[in-house]
Amino acid sequence: MTPSENSEIKAQSIPEAKPKKREKIPRQPMPEQAPEDRRHNFDEVPYGYTPELAMLEASRCLDCKKPGCVEGCPVHIDIPGFIRFVKEGKFIEAAQHIKQQNALPAVCGRVCPQEEQCESKCILGVKGESVAIGRLERFCADYERNSGQVQLPEIPPKTGKRVAVIGAGPAGLTVAGDLIKLGHEVTVFEALHEPGGVLMYGIPEFRLPKEIVRAEVAYLKRLGVEFVMDFVVGRNCTIRELFEEEGYHAVFIGTGAGLPSFMGIPGENLVGVYSANEYLTRSNLMKAYLFPKYDTPPIKRNKVAVVGGGNVAMDAARTALRLGGDVSIVYRRAREQMPARAEEIHHAEEEGVKMMLLNNPIRIIGDERHRVVAMECIRMELGEPDASGRRRPVPIKGSEFIMEVDTVIIAIGNQPNPLIPQSMPELQTTKHGTIVVDSETMMTSVPGIFAGGDIVSGAATVISAMGQARTAASSIHRYLSGEPLKKSQQ
Repeated sequence: MTPSENSEIKAQSIPEAKPKKREKIPRQPMPEQAPEDRRHNFDEVPYGYTPELAMLEASRCLDCKKPGCVEGCPVHIDIPGFIRFVKEGKFIEAAQHIKQQNALPAVCGRVCPQEEQCESKCILGVKGESVAIGRLERFCADYERNSGQVQLPEIPPKTGKRVAVIGAGPAGLTVAGDLIKLGHEVTVFEALHEPGGVLMYGIPEFRLPKEIVRAEVAYLKRLGVEFVMDFVVGRNCTIRELFEEEGYHAVFIGTGAGLPSFMGIPGENLVGVYSANEYLTRSNLMKAYLFPKYDTPPIKRNKVAVVGGGNVAMDAARTALRLGGDVSIVYRRAREQMPARAEEIHHAEEEGVKMMLLNNPIRIIGDERHRVVAMECIRMELGEPDASGRRRPVPIKGSEFIMEVDTVIIAIGNQPNPLIPQSMPELQTTKHGTIVVDSETMMTSVPGIFAGGDIVSGAATVISAMGQARTAASSIHRYLSGEPLKKSQQ
């Protein structure tokens, strides 16, 4: 099918099944690289659905009158609506339907935890497997991009209002996309040399290819969003200067949580100890995903321990594996308590990452050159539940042991970057360094300044950042239009 042809595929190839028969159609897996192949390359692991698989999976949707999936989506995509288009073979229309609420569908279809959000509310999941909403979203976005039929929405006349967006991560890109479509001028300021934030520098190529992020950014540029790179707000200029000297009428802060957390154990300052944030950023900046064309000697090691059990820990471990390391995840809790997506844990284990569960590092050991040579750990057992509801890991006395490593990657979370709050003391923050906002409008303690994403919530998911950003964009539009915000911010 050529781009000039209609996107519709004859729906007769997937007959409309009655609800009871739809429930019996199994959830369609995505074809993917074999583990023995992918552990040696940085190519994306899943290949994605074919049109036939997408239509078959879409045919499982019951098209509920009160769809819980929409409620479970932080950006409230009309999920049954876009799935109806897929079911009919109208893939371009499906992609355009998604973009009414989500500016980054190809990204969200790959990295969002749908199993905890939209898919967890699917009625089919009560007795069986939910509709693969994320896989269908990814398929639609990829189909539209690959077909060359990406269409721009109609942009209203310019309002004359200018908005500065600080940070080109998921939250910043979402705000920019929403506001440009409302007629405002939008400039995104980014500290690094390419837009995308964590999408570009934090998530590995095998999980989110760079070309996908670049395509989403290119779409925003076509809409009229301006990007200013290598520009650090708080250093190059202050927010006050953006208002008073540059003439912006509103500012959105979406700088994320890029300040890594450490354990506070001896030896964390040794050569060969990295935060996962630094490790993954180095990997992406040095184009490790193009190895051996680009070499990465500073981070290429033999025996690697990754401390943590979340998605970032899995990303770091699977990256180290592809760079030739013998990699172990060291996590102080049990497998069922790991916060990482089940799919990411499964892929890591398939590829050869070892899981050292119920173990906790207590010190990192170096040689005379201050380089890592080993790590001492202690075995743990699960005690009573803690504040999170998970059983608290308790050290087993006398169970200490030494493991030989030459690299330790700490992946236990991140904190908000303090630069902007420090450069603007009147901006109210919490004791954790996050910016205080009105939850209904995302306005900060300073009128005209809004914030969203990890700088507000702490380290969270891409889609939750985008959900806050959409709320902020709506509030910014009302603010610029002179309309009253909700009572709590009037």
